[in-house]
Amino acid sequence: AVSAADPLRFDLEPAAVLGCARTLIPTLVGALPTAGRRHRGAERLAWQLWHRLTPRLPDEASINVLDTALALLIDHDLAASTLAARVAASARAHPYAVVSAGLGALDGPLHGAASGLAHQMLAEVLERGGAAPVVAAHLRSGRRVPGLGHRLYPGEDPRARALFTLLAELPQAEEALAAAQDVIATTARHTELHANVDLALAVLSVACGMPAEAGETVFAVARTAGWIAHALEEYGEHPLRMRPSAHYTGPRPPQPLP
Repeated sequence: AVSAADPLRFDLEPAAVLGCARTLIPTLVGALPTAGRRHRGAERLAWQLWHRLTPRLPDEASINVLDTALALLIDHDLAASTLAARVAASARAHPYAVVSAGLGALDGPLHGAASGLAHQMLAEVLERGGAAPVVAAHLRSGRRVPGLGHRLYPGEDPRARALFTLLAELPQAEEALAAAQDVIATTARHTELHANVDLALAVLSVACGMPAEAGETVFAVARTAGWIAHALEEYGEHPLRMRPSAHYTGPRPPQPLP
């Protein structure tokens, strides 16, 4: 809708693209349904987003965790959604379409939705009083334990470490944080996996009364800024440079083609 209302959306000059981002990101947040009352400080993006994720009133420490999560999630190497965004930019799609391409890739359960699965797992751990039966159910069914492991990090995801440090200062996060640590310790008995940022987002969403999809929303809002930054870089490259060629390996035709 914002794209259709912008007649200059195909202006790919850096100033125009940055202007688009400054409008688009607050608009994405503003389009979400309100979960709680707005109050002082709502001009900051993290405050605006908070009131669309939970009806609970925030304090400065809670907002700081959300603000830090938004900063940490802006960019992260060439993730699937970022690559999709760069391919769109390579074809000289306008910034709104670039963000749409990123959102399409983000929607998969192995990318943006991962924090929602971790949220559901933590909620079940709290309900059942321990991580052992929950982790056992995942292992028995052959499912990976959500919120653990990352292909880029042999140890703990540094983004998770930063958020866990801040979450430890929130009294309301004590139980959810303990549940996450229980999951980590229980899983370590079977396989060496460390916490990733999805588990930290799940602690935030469970502790603050947010829905399971809150982490994905935070991820999408933050990563939009990163996609725009990648688009700015890609607009400066030769167009259509991300156009691989295919090599046919199927059956040969019965006769030579003309």
